[in-house]
Amino acid sequence: MWFYVTTAATAAIIAFVLLITMIRGRSSDAPAAAYDLKVYRDQLKEVEKDLARGVISGEEAARVRLEVSRRILEADRAAQAEGAGARAPKAATWAVGGVLAAAVVGGSLLLYDQVGAPGYPDVPMKARVAAADELRQTRPRQAEAEEQMPQAPGPEQPDPRHLELVEKLRAVVAQRPDDIQGLKLLAGNEAALSNFRNAYIAQSRMIALKGDAATAEDFAALTDLMVLAAGGYVSPEAEAAIEQTLNRDQTNGTARYYLGLLYVQTGRPDITFRIWRGLLNDSAPDDPWVTPIRAGIEELAFRAGEDYTLPPLATGPALRGPSAEDMANAADMTPQERMEMIRGMVENLNDRLANEGGTAAEWAQLIAALGNLGETDRAAAIWGEAQQVFAARPDDLGTVRAAAERAGVAE
Repeated sequence: MWFYVTTAATAAIIAFVLLITMIRGRSSDAPAAAYDLKVYRDQLKEVEKDLARGVISGEEAARVRLEVSRRILEADRAAQAEGAGARAPKAATWAVGGVLAAAVVGGSLLLYDQVGAPGYPDVPMKARVAAADELRQTRPRQAEAEEQMPQAPGPEQPDPRHLELVEKLRAVVAQRPDDIQGLKLLAGNEAALSNFRNAYIAQSRMIALKGDAATAEDFAALTDLMVLAAGGYVSPEAEAAIEQTLNRDQTNGTARYYLGLLYVQTGRPDITFRIWRGLLNDSAPDDPWVTPIRAGIEELAFRAGEDYTLPPLATGPALRGPSAEDMANAADMTPQERMEMIRGMVENLNDRLANEGGTAAEWAQLIAALGNLGETDRAAAIWGEAQQVFAARPDDLGTVRAAAERAGVAE
């Protein structure tokens, strides 16, 4: 109630000031014709003075008196017309002013009733952050979330032979629980049948057997399966898998996407916006998270209080530099062949960035690759150039800086 009273009083004061301004108008100012009359009368006095001093003749004085008198008559008629015109709309001014005052007061209250939140208390940022933290700490666990979700539909008509093979695979894995390859195959086939819970259980067992050899992709796949099993919900267990993924690879797109989803589900759209904006800048158009991010990032920006315009989607395939996966695929080559392939990829990326430019992720890939090759001088030079290229884009510069720090060429 006090909010409405204060708002109405403020709007009424503003309306009153506008009304007084309209009514007063230029009433305190003399008409322009009245000023002309004063000038002409002063001219007549000057004519008499000049005649008395002998500056002008009597004939010249008579001619000037006649011309000034004619102008005085015209100015007097104009002054009377202006005065009549200024007095005529006074009642109408009151009426229009009253309507405007009512519109300001009533319109303000009506607008707030439509777009505001009547009855809701103020929620400062500190309270919202605290509420989001509490929501994150008390959110349901994976098992509880799965119980609340309807079972995901499987294929309409699964191939009977596929089902038979999966049953055999389950039996083999049960007999050989330490078979990493069997668990990997089982996880993939269970997921293909939309048995996501069985899939992530198999994936978890496979990761446990791998131990320290488990990769970022292993944990990213586990995160994906757990979120799918919970109907799109990111549980604390899925968050732990995200953390394991990012500890191994900070650029992993799957983990970054689900980390953003976690924050939006726990009331922190501002953090989600920052994560997803960086991920979108680093992604290729065909990456699976690009479409859902583009569908919701502008709404996130609005909720986060950010001025953001969604960039157009690239039409061609993304140009990528050498990644850790590319280098791993060269494991079957001889050391010399592998090194030649890697150096060729690095040089191609270097030439393209020098001639055509590229994304922050590609600059980061180039610096990381040069660091892996031991060419720290070149990596430092590229980092120095990147600081100039991305000086006006702090988020992109942060992406490149992280790679430069890992390569040991930035503090």
